[in-house]
Amino acid sequence: MVKSSDINVRPVDKTNWIDFETLFQNKGGPNYCWCMAWRTTKEELKQNNPTSRKKYIHQRVSGNIPIGLLAYSHNEPIGWCSVAPRESYQRLGGNEALKDVWSIVCFFIRKEYRNRGLVEIFIGSAKKYAKRNGAKYLEAYPVEKDSPSYRFMGYVQTFERNGFKFIKKAGTRRNVMCCEL
Repeated sequence: MVKSSDINVRPVDKTNWIDFETLFQNKGGPNYCWCMAWRTTKEELKQNNPTSRKKYIHQRVSGNIPIGLLAYSHNEPIGWCSVAPRESYQRLGGNEALKDVWSIVCFFIRKEYRNRGLVEIFIGSAKKYAKRNGAKYLEAYPVEKDSPSYRFMGYVQTFERNGFKFIKKAGTRRNVMCCEL
């Protein structure tokens, strides 16, 4: 386990864009998607490639639109959690009856830091970040551990341990889960 005191979690903004870029371009990093899979608008889909996805996520950061959190160990970026207002995403299948909702849609943790409790640190940090920015609810869309896809969205059991309740299915694998903040 990683001690939470050894980890610093910060929102991605203009001041640490280079850290976000570095993490995503690391070996094994998600530089193929740039965390745009759930954000891409119909207009952006017309130019849907890694270069344009990086440009689109950078435009959001430059425009002060929340995109998520970076985890650092000794000032080095080691992980990512996509957490932002639900309306900044597309097609999540969440509980539309709720208002003031933020969503956690994915995690990326460098290989050497996996299975050490970082996802739980991210969930706790995401709750604080979303609440500080006016959210009343935090949704997530995790899968069961044996799921053949969407594992980057986290696991149901992890969210249950962190106070999230099952709401409904979104498709055949994803589970809409929610936590009141």
